[in-house]
Amino acid sequence: MTNGAYEIRYAAAAVDDLRGMRAFNQREILDGIELHLRYGPTFVSRSRIKAMAQPFQSQYRLRIGDFRVYYDVDDVGRVVNVLRILTKKTTQTREDWP
Repeated sequence: MTNGAYEIRYAAAAVDDLRGMRAFNQREILDGIELHLRYGPTFVSRSRIKAMAQPFQSQYRLRIGDFRVYYDVDDVGRVVNVLRILTKKTTQTREDWP
């Protein structure tokens, strides 16, 4: 791992979410995750990364087109845990989360 880089891990639910998408969208999402979360997963911006009001199922949300990547960050261990990858229109309840 390069200095300053975070390791990116995917929960089983996030992998299942990705597998249900078209290959083009999978590539777009994985490229966006690499670009935005590898070095600055907590860098909040108006249009891309949002810190979620707690209590919520994740600490942060990353917007990539019509998709939303929900994730937690472990700054001490330098790990990003991707929990879910959903379309903007998807309505999820607490029971649907890992």
